Amino acid sequence: MRIGIDLGGTKTEGVILASDGSELLRKRCPTPQADGYQAILDTIARLVVELEQSVGEKCSVGIGTPGAIALNDGTLRNCNTTCLIGQPFLADIEKHLQRPVRIENDANCFALSEAIDGAGRNFETVFGAILGTGVGGGLVANGQLLRGRHHIAGEWGHNQLEDNGPPCYCGLYGCVETFLSGPGLAVDYQGHGGAPNATAEEIVAAAENHDRIAEQCMQRYLERFGRALATVINVFDPHVIILGGGLSNIGRLYSEGPKQVAAHVFGDPFDTPILKNQNGDSAGVRGAAQLWPEGNSD
Repeated sequence: MRIGIDLGGTKTEGVILASDGSELLRKRCPTPQADGYQAILDTIARLVVELEQSVGEKCSVGIGTPGAIALNDGTLRNCNTTCLIGQPFLADIEKHLQRPVRIENDANCFALSEAIDGAGRNFETVFGAILGTGVGGGLVANGQLLRGRHHIAGEWGHNQLEDNGPPCYCGLYGCVETFLSGPGLAVDYQGHGGAPNATAEEIVAAAENHDRIAEQCMQRYLERFGRALATVINVFDPHVIILGGGLSNIGRLYSEGPKQVAAHVFGDPFDTPILKNQNGDSAGVRGAAQLWPEGNSD
């Protein structure tokens, strides 16, 4: 059996998968971000112990994190849980649990889950794109993650979309994330006369109710979605694109999005399916468990 841990900024969730991929048990607890790095390690270790006690056996452990392991020194980078940045997280959690652990970026875990037993299960290559508080992505070919030389494969959120765009936390301007994330949509709406503090969900609803400013905002969002996704397709040409994150619930991404993408893709016709995820909020934690093949805990 396999344990998956999804380490989020506010909650840490764990799941046990049976050999057929079914979930045997799921537990979640608050992420003690304010208490620091050691408290997070302790929380993960405690959650693993509780899950294993419930099934009475030792399991493999995979963890999805908001950042990625730096190849030069093995530390975590690009984490919104800032106390993790620069820490030898993999080495420390393996020492804590006294076993090998596999770690991947949470977007990679999402893509892997959808490729194995989600919306991408019948496709040779999958691009899993997360549109949420941030924008991330993962690439899977024949059921295997493609990590890349620098372990950043699929990170389309930090391609520069407009060089005069908003500043991004990565240090660049106009990254895809600054436009296609939930906060990015809200900033664009407010900057064009929309109500301050409106959420992405409220903006989408306002557009459906024929609010002019909201509709114009959504038109810009869809056009940018098309340009940003076309860049990925021109490079990787996946057999299917699976959308995740809160903004994947925008129905227009599936009805109008393909036309916007097609306008910027090299070649004709464009017929790549753009699908909504099937594993939903479960995808990341399931994908973390699936970093290990069934039966392998070594």
